Amino acid sequence: MDTNFSDGFQVKGKFSIEKALTEYKGKLTKEDGEQLLIKEKEKLRELQEKLYADGSQSLLVILQAMDAAGKDSLIEHVFGGVNPQGCNVTSFKTPSSKEYSHDFLWRNYLALPQKGMIGIFNRSHYESVLVCKVHPEYNLSEKTWSSVKDFDHTFWENRYESIRNFEKHLSQNGTTIVKIFLNVSKSEQKKRLLDRINEQDKNWKFSAADLPERALFPQYMEAYETAINETSKSYAPWYVLPADNKWFARVAAIQIIIDTLEKMDLKYPKLGEKEKAGLEAAKKTLENE
Repeated sequence: MDTNFSDGFQVKGKFSIEKALTEYKGKLTKEDGEQLLIKEKEKLRELQEKLYADGSQSLLVILQAMDAAGKDSLIEHVFGGVNPQGCNVTSFKTPSSKEYSHDFLWRNYLALPQKGMIGIFNRSHYESVLVCKVHPEYNLSEKTWSSVKDFDHTFWENRYESIRNFEKHLSQNGTTIVKIFLNVSKSEQKKRLLDRINEQDKNWKFSAADLPERALFPQYMEAYETAINETSKSYAPWYVLPADNKWFARVAAIQIIIDTLEKMDLKYPKLGEKEKAGLEAAKKTLENE
């Protein structure tokens, strides 16, 4: 792409949520950004086809954010042009009783992309160190723990270690991981929640449960900061994108994904001499019909 965002938003070193931008301050205009997105969607489609044809690797894109940060619309606008046969989206809600009867990573294993595919996690295993960090009592549903007192420093360190090991294992076995946090400000979240109430065609998006969670905004920011610092590794980097401008978050996200796919050194399969001879024979047969 003509404008480089990947390096600027990748977490390197100590991450501070207070210093992270929520609003884009650069020179790119909204109109230019929207045109750039259209152009780059075609490049993403071509790279996805190459990933599918190569068949030796997969890409996992993890999206995390506060409510109303724009995860759903980002998926729609960034991945809307790819072949649906090569792309799967999984939205992780509150775990079911069956999911709670397994370890906290189990349901994520089931949704991982196979070789040649792009997998998108709309929320993910990180909920166990985000919402469950803010609401530690939720962990009791796993039936392994007897009291909230069990969720001490060691418990959380073990969770981060499990996540690091999980992602390192994936990266060592052909899955490239990109983790994107859409960093929306509390004031912009308020505006978007009010839009959901005031605009009739958006009423269905509003949930009364959003307000109690909004009241815990500082606690969530602390949980995000810790999780990102604990798990942003070279094999599974975090990118923190300013999300107050949806159009910019989409442009930055698609560039990160394109850059990642280009670094995967994907190749179309090469035909051997026998296969090439078969093609020539098929060509002659068709031409002589």
